[in-house]
Amino acid sequence: MDWLSALSARLSRWVLVMACICLASLGTIVIYGVVLRYVFNDSQPYVEQVALLMVISVAMFGAAAGARDSGNIGLDSLAKLLPQKVQFWIKVIVELLIIVFALLLLWGSVHMGTSTWQNTIPTLGISEAFRYLPPVIASVLITLFSIEHLMVMFLRPPPAPVWN
Repeated sequence: MDWLSALSARLSRWVLVMACICLASLGTIVIYGVVLRYVFNDSQPYVEQVALLMVISVAMFGAAAGARDSGNIGLDSLAKLLPQKVQFWIKVIVELLIIVFALLLLWGSVHMGTSTWQNTIPTLGISEAFRYLPPVIASVLITLFSIEHLMVMFLRPPPAPVWN
């Protein structure tokens, strides 16, 4: 069990760093595009596509990192009024629903990636399937993190958040 927590912590930290790098890249590419367009009157066609890839990456990698540290939006004010045993099973159901969502995201992303593999993003010269790589990575990590949460809930106290 400790190896899973160590692996999850390392993967969560890695994906959080990737989200931060993508966010910095997004800011840089958008500023670059704005300066080129409005200062030099020379907009580059690839700027929008790179920015789109960065937005997808930031969202997916951030979601995966947040899933590890239970950073999801919790509407649990009603659940906190319930007995501990009921709260426990609500948490189990939530983790199972997160796994179902992540597996559906994985299935959809793989399906879209394989169906668009032959198409290219004209301004970048790469396959359209690269748009679906961040959701694939994020869905696998979210599934792993939710399995870790379930194992921890049944075996021992919760893991410490990575970024505290």
